[in-house]
Formats: sequence, C-alpha cells, structure tokens
Amino acid sequence: MGEVRVGQGFDVHAFSDDPGRRMVLAGVEFEGPGLVGHSDADAVAHACIDALLGAAGLGDIGERYPDTDERLAGADSMALLADTVAAVRSEGWVIGNVDCTVIAEAPKLAPKRDEMRRRLEAVMGAPVRVTGRRAEGLGALGRREGIACMVVALVQRP
Repeated sequence: MGEVRVGQGFDVHAFSDDPGRRMVLAGVEFEGPGLVGHSDADAVAHACIDALLGAAGLGDIGERYPDTDERLAGADSMALLADTVAAVRSEGWVIGNVDCTVIAEAPKLAPKRDEMRRRLEAVMGAPVRVTGRRAEGLGALGRREGIACMVVALVQRP
C-alpha cells in the first residue's frame, strides 16, 4: 500500500435574514432560510474542501478560495469542490472515502440525505457518508442560529 493521509474539515455559517438567500447543503437545496456567506455558503461542500486540501497538504479553503475574491461572490461551492478534487488528483492522490457530519437543529437532513450523498460521491468519485446531528439546544447551533459541518477525508497514493 502507498502513502495514506487523513484530513479534517470544519465549516460553520449563520442563518441569513435575506429572504431571497437559498439554503444549499452538499449542492442540494432545502426549505428555510439560507446561510450567510461570500459564496452560496454550502457548509458541507466547504468542510469537504478543507478536509481534502488538508489531507493532500494543499493548504486550506481560505487560501485557495478567499472570501475577498469578488469572482467567488455567490460561487457554487460544489464547483469549488470539483476544482479541489481535480487539484488533489493532480498531486497523485486518490480519494478513499469521506465522512460528513452536519450539526443543525433545522433543516431535517433525512429526507434529502441520499441525494446529498449521491451528489458528493459524483463530484469526489469516492464513497461518502452523510449524517445529521442535533446540538440538543446547546449553544448557537442549538438556538438555531446556524449550521456546522465536520468532515474527515482519507486520501492515498497507490
């Protein structure tokens, strides 16, 4: 077996007061208020990007896609994830698997979890697990002020 690395990603976004802002997680649209962010604020895609960049030793999401870059305003985070996957592969890495945990009181992920998983797998070309957890009323996430996502990604060189 070749070299194996693990990366960890994390992202958090507050809910937006803008009624026109879409809620997008893993490229899937949900009902409810959108999230505040420079791009589409897809916390799942962002955490996946950071986990993959970390595993491959390619920096972090802020370096690669800075929120000061006006070209990225409103960007589709799944397209940024696809760009990240291409960069990881260009360095000779193969994505082994990705595990995503979304922490939110709302929206409920279960009805769209399979669609989220399929979209992530299509972009990353690897098995993905998506789970949802509640903050049980604790802290900002428990008060329904936003959503967080934690991701672990394994990459390997054959």
